[in-house]
Amino acid sequence: MAKNTENIIRAIEKSYLKNDIPIIHVGDTIRIGLLIQEGNKERVQFSEGVIISVNNANLNTTITLRRVFQGIGVEKVYLIHSPRITDIQILRRSKVRRAKLYYLRNRSGKATRLKQKFTV
Repeated sequence: MAKNTENIIRAIEKSYLKNDIPIIHVGDTIRIGLLIQEGNKERVQFSEGVIISVNNANLNTTITLRRVFQGIGVEKVYLIHSPRITDIQILRRSKVRRAKLYYLRNRSGKATRLKQKFTV
């Protein structure tokens, strides 16, 4: 019986999944456009940073984006299938050997640089 409800949930979630999301990996530097509402107007606010973690869970897939802003590390978790996310652009790919880059929290300055991965 649990298998049947799981299939029903998957079928409902399938209609909400986005198809235009690029393949993203941990270590990528991305620019993500988020639709925000100010009063009665809507605008797209872009956020840029390094993906330090990816949590794959179908519709509930999240990424954690980190950037240093005015000397302070800021991390934000985004639901990538959210209707509020307008676009995701990959600016740079990095060569990493970890699934989660939480060690970047303890580093600052040039120590946070990741080696760029060039694809042909």
